[in-house]
Amino acid sequence: MKRPKLKKASKRMTCHKRYKIQKKVREHHRKLRKEAKKRGRKKPRKDPGVPNSAPFKEALLREAELRKQRLEELKQQQKLDRQKEQDKKRKLGTNPGVELSNEELVKEEFGQSKAKKAKSSKQNPKKLYCQELKKVIEASDVVLEVLDARDPLGCRCPQVEAAIVEGGQKKLVLVLNKSDLVPKDNLENWLIYLKKELPTVVFKASTKLKDKGKRIKVGKKAAPFKSEVCVGKEGLWKLLRGFQETYGKAIHVGVIGFPNVGKSSIINSLKQERICHVGVSMGLTRCMQVIPLDKQITIIDSPSFIVSPLNSAPALALRSPASIEVVKPVEAASAILSHADSRQVVLKFTVPDFKNSLEFFTSFAQRRGLHQKGGSPNVEAAAKLLWSEWTGATLGYYCHPPTPWTPSPHFNENIMINMKWGFNLEELEKNNARSIQAIKGPRLASSILFQSSGLTNGIIEEKDISEELPKQKERKQEEEEDFEDVDTDQESVDEEGDEKSSDMSPAEEACEALPECQADEQSAQSFVLDKITEEEDDAYDFSTDYV
Repeated sequence: MKRPKLKKASKRMTCHKRYKIQKKVREHHRKLRKEAKKRGRKKPRKDPGVPNSAPFKEALLREAELRKQRLEELKQQQKLDRQKEQDKKRKLGTNPGVELSNEELVKEEFGQSKAKKAKSSKQNPKKLYCQELKKVIEASDVVLEVLDARDPLGCRCPQVEAAIVEGGQKKLVLVLNKSDLVPKDNLENWLIYLKKELPTVVFKASTKLKDKGKRIKVGKKAAPFKSEVCVGKEGLWKLLRGFQETYGKAIHVGVIGFPNVGKSSIINSLKQERICHVGVSMGLTRCMQVIPLDKQITIIDSPSFIVSPLNSAPALALRSPASIEVVKPVEAASAILSHADSRQVVLKFTVPDFKNSLEFFTSFAQRRGLHQKGGSPNVEAAAKLLWSEWTGATLGYYCHPPTPWTPSPHFNENIMINMKWGFNLEELEKNNARSIQAIKGPRLASSILFQSSGLTNGIIEEKDISEELPKQKERKQEEEEDFEDVDTDQESVDEEGDEKSSDMSPAEEACEALPECQADEQSAQSFVLDKITEEEDDAYDFSTDYV
């Protein structure tokens, strides 16, 4: 038997009830209005803006825009100040008593004091980098040279390696960072090539770390080796621990390398908290920083190597943090593009075939929506974007290791044997094999083949930097001379304008004076305000005469 359908309840009601509800609602609304009246008007009034009839409307709007810009700049400055204060608090954060004592001892040994830092701030920053780098090498028992796995040979500096060899009984270990951005086969080939010379560790630094004191907790359900999790940490820890046991006392480990290879990220990954400042921009670390990992191992962060100007154009574009400022962006990006496989570049960036770099930048700008005023493609912005992607930690490209293996000129068989002594290389090979299996690298088809320019020369001695300074002064003098010529031309133009203005009426003078004052915003504002006040005074005099 079918179940009878239940009818929905009717919404009908008596008129008495309906009118009663309406009355209650009216009373409630009246009560709300009364309370709002007592509190006062709180609704934000809409800005009516500057009326079209107002004199000098454009100048007033420009003044308002300037105020907005100043407020934004102030906010940004306050934000930067806050970040600096947070960094200071992180550095001065409370650690266990043993760690603090170790840190104080190390600081006394290395002579780090506030007075020295204040004096050093007046010097040339490149000279300071050299001084700090020498301090790190002298203080370290083991030196970790961090290499970008996409171009390991280009990240090696023969001058620094030679200085470490000359330093005495110091060990040099290579760390292949950003190993998740290259195909696995290529990574294995580079590992075979590099471990013939020096102990090499496959590594991938964790990208997402919390601030100091907030440790990462990886749950059981979480998939292993995600982007937040570090790869190769156990292998590096065991390597350093084994060497410390054979060495017989506490060791200091220095971390060195070119800009943007991930030196500070490796330290943060080992410590599992964000102690060192990291970011996308190059050369953030400017002075040595001592971080105790435990009672026996202390790690030292260092500023990046200074690239020699005698290097090739691609090496300068990739390794120098100031390359995009000194060299034009289009030149730097086209130097990188000339060493890359054009077919794979076309497939990666989904642009049509190109004959030269300028053609690629125009199509790349159109693809990414980078346009100038008028709709023309912004070539310079496209070049900057390519440079930032290539030097960043997202784009996958790789280089082939040189086929005939040849040792570096500053190494011989005895030095290589001494460098490997004290390390458990068999255990390191097993850990590297596990790390390679755990890393999910890109496919060979999706990554770009890049032709390496070989070892990158660096500057260690301060004398080599002083030679560059006169050239920079000459350039500055030339720029100042050009600027003076421009000023003299501008003065002559202004004199001609003054002669013409004598034949004009005061209203015409006001109209033509505004565009001339646009070059200097402050003078424009004062000029506009003076004109408005003059008009107001004239209007007032006219009204009084009329009365």
